Amino acid sequence: MLILLIFLDQIIKIYIKTHFKLGQSLKIFNWFQLIFNENPGIGYGFNLKYGYLEKLIISIIRIILIRNLKFFYKKNKISICLLLAGAISNLIDCLFYGIIFNKGVRFINHSWNFYEGISNIFYKKGYSFFLCGCVVDMFYVKLLKIKMPNYIPLFRNVELKFLNVIFNLADLFIFMGVIILCSPQAGFEPATP
Repeated sequence: MLILLIFLDQIIKIYIKTHFKLGQSLKIFNWFQLIFNENPGIGYGFNLKYGYLEKLIISIIRIILIRNLKFFYKKNKISICLLLAGAISNLIDCLFYGIIFNKGVRFINHSWNFYEGISNIFYKKGYSFFLCGCVVDMFYVKLLKIKMPNYIPLFRNVELKFLNVIFNLADLFIFMGVIILCSPQAGFEPATP
């Protein structure tokens, strides 16, 4: 099951990266779109602005975390399988995408720089090097958007967005794995007074 989940996520990511331009979108529903995004940092676009040094550190931390997840495998096999599938698939992006694709988000002059066009896979020269590829995200969910009325002080015409995220299938596996692992059936019941 682990290999199948990784394969499914990688097929979707490779298809998006080789068929969509960066930022290109396809509306499926009002609340759901495919939008091609490359994430050079950690989850949800968070990065520390240190460029490739950050990418190397994050990749090494991911390898250590994946290696240590196997110790919990006997506790809850389904949740650990989902966590491993998501973590390994996102790690594959970081490890290899910089060397197998010709285009990707690159760190130049102290900032992340985007590119034009569509990426080609197995190109002569990659856009980066081993451990420094970017994670491909493509699912955009916008479930709740509220525009505050004019009569509320400090929040006049402010638009609040909830569950307004872009992610990939691997991120969904990690989320589901954490939910299952933290469920009472997994043995993580809150302490009673």
